[in-house]
Amino acid sequence: MPQKVRIALDAMGGDHGATVVVPGAAESLVRHPESEFILYGDSARIEPVLRQHPRLAAAARVVHTDIAVKMDEKPSQALRHGRWKSSIWLALDAVRKGEADVAVSAGNTGALMAMAKFNLKTLEGIERPAIAALWPTLRGESIVLDVGASIGADAEHLCDLAAMGSAMARVLFDIGRPTVGLLNIGVEEVKGLDEVRKAGQILRDQPVPYLEYVGFVEGDDIGKGTVDVVVTEGFAGNIALKTAEGTARQIGGYLRGAMNRTWKARLGYWLAREAFRALREKMDPARSNGGVFLGLNGIVIKSHGGADAEGFAAAVDLGYDMVRYELMVKIRQALARGRDHTAAAAAIGGAL
Repeated sequence: MPQKVRIALDAMGGDHGATVVVPGAAESLVRHPESEFILYGDSARIEPVLRQHPRLAAAARVVHTDIAVKMDEKPSQALRHGRWKSSIWLALDAVRKGEADVAVSAGNTGALMAMAKFNLKTLEGIERPAIAALWPTLRGESIVLDVGASIGADAEHLCDLAAMGSAMARVLFDIGRPTVGLLNIGVEEVKGLDEVRKAGQILRDQPVPYLEYVGFVEGDDIGKGTVDVVVTEGFAGNIALKTAEGTARQIGGYLRGAMNRTWKARLGYWLAREAFRALREKMDPARSNGGVFLGLNGIVIKSHGGADAEGFAAAVDLGYDMVRYELMVKIRQALARGRDHTAAAAAIGGAL
């Protein structure tokens, strides 16, 4: 376990760049004073904000680059003009070189994933990385993956997602054997796509020590917190994520409209304002912030592009926890155990 957690920040990423990244890092530093930061980006824009946070300035250094990936750039465009020199690339490269333990960016998701895969490479046996998101539930929080890194997945990839997601759950939730479910259109074993049903059979017939497979779960089980880890491929996962974010905003709009309808409603809102504030923070996607890129040779955290300083601090906190509690060790451990069980089962089946 490292004494210091060294965090590389893409200071130009997101909708607000350094004006959010720097105060967000400063807020996280208060909670984790043993952190050190490297901020990559335009020093003329970073340093004036950094001077407003002397404690962070003492624990950080700035590496200048005037190349930043735009939020609307395609991954191929970002790779062409941002490889080797953009703020995103340099933050990732610090992880690859061992100069930082984790990279955090609020930048272009597609560009960040493409550059991370190109620079850090994937773990042995992992063809495609995944994005794992923390999801607020009635029981607390669950992990959902993949929420948009790639479209489609075969049974083996879904099993790898289960192993990696369970490793993340062990870090965040301090659970020895997190419960895992495969997202499906029903809980019956005969329902769903062939690859999902095959993955379910593998996880059911070849149990892994570090996870407890409970079967298929449906969309409404995500919010209930039925399992600790929900596994799906990126197309369905991203739709589920965006639907949940949109529904949260819709409910928020309904509440604001209802509370402003009459003076009695406004009085009721004023009397219950603390409860409404807690509800707003629980439902705000930017505050439940930070997606973890899993399957890479290094830890990468994606912050919501529109996050405020508090939201970005949550993403930095998440990166800190992933390093401090040895996510990479647990992922490699879980993948190795899962493949050992799969190989043993295949050998037994062949002998029979």
